[in-house]
Amino acid sequence: MINSVINKIERKLGRYAVPQLTKYMILTYIIGYILYFLNLAGVPVISLIYLSPELILHGQIWRLFTWIFMPPSAPGIFTIIMLLFYYQIGTALEQTWGDFKYNFYIFSGLILMMVGAFVLYAFGYSIDGMFTTYYINMSIFLAFAACYPDMQVMLYFLIPLKIKYLAFVDVAFLVYQALVSSWAERVAIIVSLLNFIIFFFTTRNYHSISPGERARKKNFKKAYERGPYYQGNRNRKGWSSVNGGQNSGAASGAAGQTTGQDTSAFHTITHPADDRITKHRCAVCGRTELDGDELEFRFCSKCAGNYEYCQDHLFSHTHVKFGK
Repeated sequence: MINSVINKIERKLGRYAVPQLTKYMILTYIIGYILYFLNLAGVPVISLIYLSPELILHGQIWRLFTWIFMPPSAPGIFTIIMLLFYYQIGTALEQTWGDFKYNFYIFSGLILMMVGAFVLYAFGYSIDGMFTTYYINMSIFLAFAACYPDMQVMLYFLIPLKIKYLAFVDVAFLVYQALVSSWAERVAIIVSLLNFIIFFFTTRNYHSISPGERARKKNFKKAYERGPYYQGNRNRKGWSSVNGGQNSGAASGAAGQTTGQDTSAFHTITHPADDRITKHRCAVCGRTELDGDELEFRFCSKCAGNYEYCQDHLFSHTHVKFGK
């Protein structure tokens, strides 16, 4: 699987990942808009940096790198809104995936764009000045929507709308553009969507939707609805405390009750399948770190009690309140 390959590469090269890459991407836009207004000896600077396979093959190697500064459109008020929006979703995606996987996603998209440009040139098409990072940003939005489909955004600052519906509209718009545009823009769209499809669907953990996993989640939900996770030394459905029942349960934490005992090992439990010790468990789906190397867990500061969630449910769960 591509996911395991990326994990192996990350173990070797992860320390070289660029942190806060979104910030530098926004900076390239700002520099690009500055260059948009500059002239050098009467020649627009912007004409010296765009992606041109023909000029690259004639020695202008810098264009392999400088084309990322090409602004997708003329600057305006919507440009500022766009930059702020992409900074927010890009930073959130970077925190979800980690620096290396986010770097891998962005740079693979840039490389595919350059490959597409040279393929077009080989077939006799001119793409001078047509390739920008606009569709790379679109792929960032699609990746974010795939990770957090139920997150709400305020459309035009007034209309609350789940982000997955905006993603459907964007995909439909991209398909329409691909049908009516030139081959240069068509290839840019196809490449950006291809990068999203390859990266996202080949790095997902499909174990979570297997029949066995679905049955385990169903049993976990039933056990959750019956009562606390910890009762004495044994918990329902095979979960057991390693401290002889000294830790308080999640339900008592939700009700605001405290036992006065040490809860430092609250999440140190045994896995029902093989009795291996685990340290994390999602309060919604019951997955632990043993269910996948790519899983990440975080506590929710808005929930009453020590509730921990995996990355799939951290932003989509219903907050637990005292007395509920």
